[in-house]
Amino acid sequence: METKLASVYGMASAPTITPDRVNQVTRKPYPNYKVIVLNDDFNTFEHVAKCLMKYIPEMSSERAWELTNQVHYEGQAVVWVGPQEPAELYHQQLRRAGLTMAPIEAA
Repeated sequence: METKLASVYGMASAPTITPDRVNQVTRKPYPNYKVIVLNDDFNTFEHVAKCLMKYIPEMSSERAWELTNQVHYEGQAVVWVGPQEPAELYHQQLRRAGLTMAPIEAA
């Protein structure tokens, strides 16, 4: 019986090898950014909806009108979320088209 216990304890006392965490690479995804249109007193519903369809990829007419209504009734709407570079482009295009834009913010 002592032999069995010794072998069990012997296995438990074997050296433990831990992975080298210094060389491990932790990949983090790039953050997303929000493009936000604000309500104003001078852009028409039609102009806002047309701009969204023109500058935001794959924006349907139905979704553009939903967002336009949200801008009007809630004061703002997030019209696109994604990587920083395209967010900056869409923000700039919408601003140049005359829409009132909130600063780009991390999602």
